[in-house]
Amino acid sequence: MARYIGPVCRICRRENIKLFLKGDRCFKDKCAIERRAYAPGQHGQGRRAKISDYGIQLREKQKVRKTYGVLEKQFRGYYHKAVQMKGVTGENLLSILERRLDNVVYKLGFSASRSEARMMVTHGHFRLNGHKVNIPSAILKPGDVVEIKEKSKNLVRFQEMAAAMDRKSMPAWLEASKANLSGRVLSSPSREDIALPVNESLIVELYSK
Repeated sequence: MARYIGPVCRICRRENIKLFLKGDRCFKDKCAIERRAYAPGQHGQGRRAKISDYGIQLREKQKVRKTYGVLEKQFRGYYHKAVQMKGVTGENLLSILERRLDNVVYKLGFSASRSEARMMVTHGHFRLNGHKVNIPSAILKPGDVVEIKEKSKNLVRFQEMAAAMDRKSMPAWLEASKANLSGRVLSSPSREDIALPVNESLIVELYSK
């Protein structure tokens, strides 16, 4: 299965929730789910059919998978990793996804969306602990430092994002430096730190069958 490259606003409408996949557009009146709060497609405005327990579990998984932009095989791998960790499996899964490099770049305010962060990382604009990195799926750990390459700091896009950093709330598990255009992972995020309106226990039930 290839990565989805179609209109992402359809995803929010399909899941009937704003997943903030479009960056700044999601906060404006042009947001698709604000203008057309029904499922996409020819029959999107029809009466919603009753969803089975499996369907509810599937939709929760799809919300998380689409939010972080990972494929099914990747997502299943993260789930198996979460099972092997101590603690609650669902919370472990979300913690792993939150610590992906592209998500950390987004949370630090260096990009407007996770997809933009993924592109920036792939193009080699960032350094991790002083070394060049171009793998968006790299999982960070407490103490890791992410910084924009010196040659990239003067790019217009990064200057725009730096100017907007003060308006963006910073998660408690991250620390950002606007002066150095860098950030540090202070700790692994807890469930309270992850503002994602999903029931992760339903995902665990889905994969446990």
